[in-house]
Amino acid sequence: MLTYDHIDSNKRKTAVLITAFLILIIGLGFVFSQAYDAPAFVFIAVIFSTTMSLVSYFVADKIALGLSHAKQVDRATVPELYKLVENLSIAAGLPTPKIYIIEDSAPNAFATGRKPELASVAFTTGILQKLEKKELEGVIAHELSHIGNYDIRLMTIVVVLVGILTLLADWFLRFSFFGGRRKSSNGNGGQAQIIFIFVGLALAILSPIFATILQLAISRKREFLADASGALLTRYPEGLASALEKISADHEPLEVANKATAHLYFANPLKDQKGRSTGWFKKLFNTHPPAEERISKLRGMHSSI
Repeated sequence: MLTYDHIDSNKRKTAVLITAFLILIIGLGFVFSQAYDAPAFVFIAVIFSTTMSLVSYFVADKIALGLSHAKQVDRATVPELYKLVENLSIAAGLPTPKIYIIEDSAPNAFATGRKPELASVAFTTGILQKLEKKELEGVIAHELSHIGNYDIRLMTIVVVLVGILTLLADWFLRFSFFGGRRKSSNGNGGQAQIIFIFVGLALAILSPIFATILQLAISRKREFLADASGALLTRYPEGLASALEKISADHEPLEVANKATAHLYFANPLKDQKGRSTGWFKKLFNTHPPAEERISKLRGMHSSI
């Protein structure tokens, strides 16, 4: 498969996953309104959760950098790194992002910012010390691809959708437990209402789980897309593959990372120090695809670039 085919394939799969999110939200909202004959509650929940999520949308980058204890640097502080980022940004047709350093020996990096003009890229001291120049270029190209592909914006939108779905489910459960059901004057209508309540309870319990799985699936797809785009940018997929090999072989967890920020990083920062493989079910809840799968795809692209 050619590099452009990888990119197109991942974009299509991501669109399907976003559609699945919307179907879940609409389905839960419909069941809620039918069960309680109260469509106004759905609109209130959606408006409230969307408002809260939009506030987060505009400050998400600052929150991520703050949680990671990242410090901004300039050309004079890290001239070699700045030159690499600047040159690859020019090649990608992007403005040079702000550069941050995280004092941590675990090798990793992440990009943030809802659009290229407001983007930032953070690198740990470990990744700067442990990677060769070509490998570091691959990582930088990967992160710039996240920026150019608007992955951060996409994932923020997904967070909004997950927030709406989770809040709807929470409201449904609370309303059920506190006796919010209206009695129907029609016998058949009352039976239908009871059915909708049971269906709604099942969806309210299961939807947040499905939403989390979909969110993480989109995150994994965007990693594959950024790998393909990064390889296209450098024209040297082996550099990125080699970087992934080194980072995945390093079992030191990133101390400043947590579950809220893990999906941002180049590689999973919450590592199993024993390096044990995990089952298929646990992989559904991983923020990143398996490193060996990413490496295999990158090396398969070598002949097509």
